[in-house]
Amino acid sequence: MRTKRAFLIFTIVVLLVILAVLSSRQWFPRPQEAPYRFILSWGKSGSGPGEFHNPIGIAIAGDRVFVSDAGNHRIQVFDRAGNFLFSFGHQGARLGELGRPMHMEAKGGKLYVADYLNDRVQVFSLDGKPLRTIGSPGSGPGQFDAPSGMAVDDEGLLYVVDFFNHRVQVLDAEGRFIKQFGKTGEKGIWAALFNYPTDVELLPNGRLIVADAYNDRVQVFDPNGKFLHKWGGPFAIDIPGSAPGWFKVATGVAIDRQGSIFVADFYNHRVQKFSSDGTFLVRLGNEGSDPGQLKLPTDMAVDEGGNVYVVDFGNDRIQKFGPPE
Repeated sequence: MRTKRAFLIFTIVVLLVILAVLSSRQWFPRPQEAPYRFILSWGKSGSGPGEFHNPIGIAIAGDRVFVSDAGNHRIQVFDRAGNFLFSFGHQGARLGELGRPMHMEAKGGKLYVADYLNDRVQVFSLDGKPLRTIGSPGSGPGQFDAPSGMAVDDEGLLYVVDFFNHRVQVLDAEGRFIKQFGKTGEKGIWAALFNYPTDVELLPNGRLIVADAYNDRVQVFDPNGKFLHKWGGPFAIDIPGSAPGWFKVATGVAIDRQGSIFVADFYNHRVQKFSSDGTFLVRLGNEGSDPGQLKLPTDMAVDEGGNVYVVDFGNDRIQKFGPPE
């Protein structure tokens, strides 16, 4: 009897050890790539040209870098070395005016801006001319309650993150509602539900990547809206943490040309890079105000050379990192 009991205890211990090892590999992964290198930063707190007050979103079009200077209710435009070129927009609700611009998308010679406080998307030419608005306040199809992020596909379909409605809406190029991801006004931790999502991107294969911010995770859907997978801490069900692959509010997503996914990890003061299947690859930055350090990052953009431009929200600046040489 004692022998059987001892064997049972031994078996349970072995199984627990195996489970712990497997869990450590899944929940505490090691970097798979060499660190990125700091290149340069620009900006400081203020309202003058090249100064920021709570920058949030960033987009690249050609040799220009567009930054949503949310607290100053404007878009500022720079070259890739951080030299100020021009700005457009000011606080207001008329065409061309902005109310806390958030994440953006540059596509087809246009800049699409999530106009958060005005409950709409605004479309500008790349020289800052206002072209049109999309959406109105509300919770119905094609309406928004604080849109926060944007993606546009090659067919002109718009994917708009609807923050307080806990959903992502898909609209045609004219702004007509097609479908949505998530349930209107319903937040939750289970697959395909959201808890204040903030940003969205599209992989080259059409899969949708959503920064499900306050669920501390990323969710992935196929082009038809079918949920595929998610990651961020154990089971990706709103368990925040600072280990690799975990999040404390995932605020922004960006995609490089290889399909790797960069996620702004707000309260962990870092950016994390993943493969398209969610495998952790490497982190960028750590908390601080020195060059190469981050404070509350919100968004990234990646150029064709693999350089990553990070919106350093808490430090009112943009930082540029290069891939390992």
